[in-house]
Amino acid sequence: MASYLNVLLVTANVGSLFDNLGEIERDWLREFYKTVHRHQPRFIALHCQEVGGKDYELNMDHVEMFFRNILFSEEMKDFDRACVYVDKDFKIKNNFTALGSMYFIHKSLKQIYHYDFKVKEFKAVSGRNIHLGSLDSAATLEKERFSKNFWPDVGFNWSRKGYMRTRWIIHNRGFDLVNVHLFHDVSNIVACRTSPSVYSGNREKAFRYIINRLSDNRYTPLPFFMFGDFNFRLDTRSLVQALCSSAEIKTVKKGTSNEEEKMIYKEKDSDHKLVLRIEKKVFEYQHQAAFREENGKAFLKYDKEIDRYNDVVGEEEIQFPPSYPYSEDYSQPTQFMNTRCPAWCDRVLLSHSARHIIHRGEEGESGVIYDTLGSNVCMGDHKPVFMFFGLKTNGH
Repeated sequence: MASYLNVLLVTANVGSLFDNLGEIERDWLREFYKTVHRHQPRFIALHCQEVGGKDYELNMDHVEMFFRNILFSEEMKDFDRACVYVDKDFKIKNNFTALGSMYFIHKSLKQIYHYDFKVKEFKAVSGRNIHLGSLDSAATLEKERFSKNFWPDVGFNWSRKGYMRTRWIIHNRGFDLVNVHLFHDVSNIVACRTSPSVYSGNREKAFRYIINRLSDNRYTPLPFFMFGDFNFRLDTRSLVQALCSSAEIKTVKKGTSNEEEKMIYKEKDSDHKLVLRIEKKVFEYQHQAAFREENGKAFLKYDKEIDRYNDVVGEEEIQFPPSYPYSEDYSQPTQFMNTRCPAWCDRVLLSHSARHIIHRGEEGESGVIYDTLGSNVCMGDHKPVFMFFGLKTNGH
């Protein structure tokens, strides 16, 4: 009978925690610890994006405290080994990604090794290994910030997006774990112009770059799990056409230019009630509760961006509402902000080879849980997403 080991993978865009210091963090940590306690994993990978938040230069001192609080918390005391990588040196502009990755190993787990990318060999994990700063000296990590050439020349800012990779062997089973943060949609107006949007094309360049790095001849390719904030968005143009099929549109231009500043959709009847208002950073849909009904199931058909990558990755079935953009108001933990169209930005993706190392459970059991953390708690503008499963091992 095949043996397996329980693994918990979590991705969390934590920018809101640092932009609202103290207000959200306590409940965020409680939900994370509750999930660990509920599932009793033996190996945990926590991938964070936007560490430090928007004002990272001011908040970076708290970043170190946040990660150390988790590492040395009472709730994590049974995890006697850990590897922590936090890219916090914002002064090195061309290198800074604001990514943070934490890996926890339970005291009952004996055979675990991580890969040294410099000497190209696996080494046993011992103690708590904490790497803070630019991470250039962290031999067990591969990190890159995406190049400027991933942007077309249309005024996009070069942002702190990139990826981190670590490589592991647990009980003779090898795999890569990749922390990812891809480019966001700068303007809702621009996102509406084409289907697919220009932004999805930017993301694809970065995504394919990572895939190529994972499969090039520098290292032996292994099954991989990519989890992070992919910033995948719904096909906005198609969605708006469907939501407003019976509405009339009014377009407001910016000053004397021909550039659209607002798109206002109103019902055609005598009341002319507002249906949808779109601006660069406004997506005000009057029936946004629809995105929460049946976990947003009706909108999954517009979640097309993932289909571009079916040749290289798969995903468990999504049965949770969009992970972004939630209100940062404590009293409205399930309310979406009227800034962006709700979307499943935060995901856990896996290579097709990784599917074969997942224990699916006995007949009638799912064996895999794919869900959000803190569905009814204010977790910031992103709900963390996790995948819990049994990793098939090759003996003890």
